[in-house]
Amino acid sequence: MAQYANIVRRALGQIGGHGGVRGFFLQLLRVNDVKTGALVGVDKYGNKYFEDNKNYFFGRHRWVIYTKEMNGKNTMWEVDGSMVPCEWHRWLHSMTDDPPTTHPPEPKKFLAEVHQFNVSGSPQQYVPFPTTSKKIHEWVPPKAGAQ
Repeated sequence: MAQYANIVRRALGQIGGHGGVRGFFLQLLRVNDVKTGALVGVDKYGNKYFEDNKNYFFGRHRWVIYTKEMNGKNTMWEVDGSMVPCEWHRWLHSMTDDPPTTHPPEPKKFLAEVHQFNVSGSPQQYVPFPTTSKKIHEWVPPKAGAQ
């Protein structure tokens, strides 16, 4: 009986931790995962970072809930791992135990001020211009009326 009470308690904690039934299902549809834990910090774009060492094993104990808008782009249904800034990436992947809220990283010249999305597979992606001629040319079928 205590196992069932624990399951009900955790289910109610999950629903309450996401702002009710609507927030719970919205989070489930956005990222296919629902977790609750302690809020560690929020980055300058609005992403929220959480940690729970008690209920989740190492590697799954830190996670991010992405913002709904970033750099003027609506990201409600298009979440991407490249939306995490570099200062939070270290903490999220357990490279360090200190989050950037308590131990901010030292500024680097090569880091961008405004975090950019990964644009691979989109019309904005970089495509290098070919400088050599083709080695294989397409076959063009002859026209039916040109004999």
